[in-house]
Parts: sequence; C-alpha cells; structure tokens
Amino acid sequence: MRHPARLGIALTLALATAGCSTAAGGGPEADTKPAAQAAAVTSCGRQLSFAEPPQRAVALDQTSTETLLELGLQDRMAGTANLKTKIPAQYEAAYATVPVVAPKIATGEQLRAATPDFVAAGSADLYTKDRAGTREELETLKVPTFVSAVDCPQQNPAGKTPFELLFSDYENLGKVFGAEERAGKLAADQRAAVATAGENAPKVPQGADRPTVVYLYSVFNGMPYVAGKTGLPSEMSRIVGAKNAFDDVDEDWPEVSWEEVAERDPDFIVIGDLSERGRPGDSAAEKRATMTRHPVISRLAAVRDNKILTVPGIELDPSVRSVHALGLLAQGMKDLGYVR
Repeated sequence: MRHPARLGIALTLALATAGCSTAAGGGPEADTKPAAQAAAVTSCGRQLSFAEPPQRAVALDQTSTETLLELGLQDRMAGTANLKTKIPAQYEAAYATVPVVAPKIATGEQLRAATPDFVAAGSADLYTKDRAGTREELETLKVPTFVSAVDCPQQNPAGKTPFELLFSDYENLGKVFGAEERAGKLAADQRAAVATAGENAPKVPQGADRPTVVYLYSVFNGMPYVAGKTGLPSEMSRIVGAKNAFDDVDEDWPEVSWEEVAERDPDFIVIGDLSERGRPGDSAAEKRATMTRHPVISRLAAVRDNKILTVPGIELDPSVRSVHALGLLAQGMKDLGYVR
C-alpha cells in the first residue's frame, strides 16, 4: 500500500489548527463566512458533527471542488485534486486561489500534507487504502469525510431522485460551512431548472412511441461506454420524457458492444464530449467519426439522419453543472421534433 493511515502521522494534521483562520480572499456572498455555530449532518450513512465550520477543506475531485466554489467557499479550501477538465470560466478566479493537492487522484500522503479538517468527494471510491485512505482511517485522524448522497442512494430516503440527492448535498454543505443562504438559493435555482426542463415531457409521445436514447460517454479500445440504469442520464431521460435504451443494465457507465447499441436501435444519441480529457476517442468529433465508419452503427437511422446531440461529458455525472446538460437535452428533444 502506498499510504496506510499511520497514527504516528495523524497528529501532523495538527487538527488543532481547525480553529485557526486561513487565507483571506473570501467568497462572493457574506453568508459564506463561517459562523461559530454547531452543525450536524448525515453523509452516506455517517453522522458528522461540527463545533464550528471547517476552515481547511480538501475536495478530492472536480465535482466537489466546483460545488464548494459555487458556494463561495474557496477561502476555506486547503486543496483540490483530480481535475478532469478545465474549470469553467465563472470559477477560474476562485479556483486559482486553491492549492492543488494532486493533479490526479490524491494519495493519503498528499491529503495529509494539506492538514485538512474536512474532506469532500463526489464518490465513495476515492476513500480507499490505496487512494486518500478509508473513511474509517480518516475518522481515526479526526477528519470528517463527506460523500455525495448521489453515490450512496441506499443510505437515503426511498424515492429521492438523483437530482434531489444532489440538492441535498448543497444544503448539507451549507449547514456544515454556515453558508445556508447561498446553498438554499443554489438548490432552489436548480430545482427550478429541473422543473423547466420537464415542462415539455407531457408533449412527448409515450408508450411504444416514447423516444429512446443512447448516451455515448466514451470509446475505449474501440468499445463504447454508455449510460446504464444507475447513471444520472436515466433520470434526465425520464424528466424530458425519453427512455434510456440501456436502463436495464444496473451500472452507471457499462461497457457494451457496438452490436448491442445497434440492437437497441435508439431514436437519438447523446454524445458526451470529453475533449479536454484528451484520451483517444474522447472528443465528440471522434465519436461521431467512429459511428459513421462502423459497418453496423452507420446504418442506424439515428446516425444516418444525424439525430445526435452533444453535451459536455462531465455534466452527465452528478455535479453542480448537471442541470446545464439537462437543459441541453430538453432543448435537443424539441429541435429533433419529439415535442408535439
């Protein structure tokens, strides 16, 4: 193992510094300044209690980084890690003030060197022994760990949609950091965006005529990765009145074959553009070229008739940006003629 959580290093976290102030700079809203008040939230089955708001938070991925930046908490961030694409323009100035703990997935040593008093991640798999350390290890070091509710739906009330779980993340982080007003506004604005995206769903044919869609996230070694049942795109499809063609596969992003895509014969295709990630086959143009060259896929009506939408790939995973992709999907449904 590269970084077991050694108790001898635990105190190097100097978690007594949790009460010290950090860099100046501040968020754009007054309510982002932490107030000396207790808070308690539940995150992925764990109760987290705070005598005062964290002052040295580390975000282990881009999702949690952008959420904290959207809440104006850059002055309370001691680090960020695992950036997959460029930071959007609206966050660039704030992001520039946050130290980069690791350009890729953070190790335990890298995380501990940042002396955090709070760690946030969009997915639980970043908390493993060969990554940042398990949540149990970090708890031993008296470092609270937060995981997006979207990544552990079994720990949440039944019937909560992925978007509602995402919005609960904002609200819980608002409680933790004393930024309830800003978090509440963000959740309310995004709930409104979801409602707007669903306005035309009743005008979309249902039953046997309900349009089906395949979400092509990436192509690796020639094989397509598409949205399965547990990924956010299935919920996006439901909201706009479509049906994810692979919603019978109980995974977020399963690898399938091109022949399976052809068998599903979707009415339209959504391409996730991952150009900034830079791997072979990541760009929307490469994915389009692959489909048009494929002897079977090129014959699908969705490809022949160019019933293809492009959205930023990162927005197809739950994040503060996902409502933007949802809006693009809703508009695309109208442009393709599926809204009566």
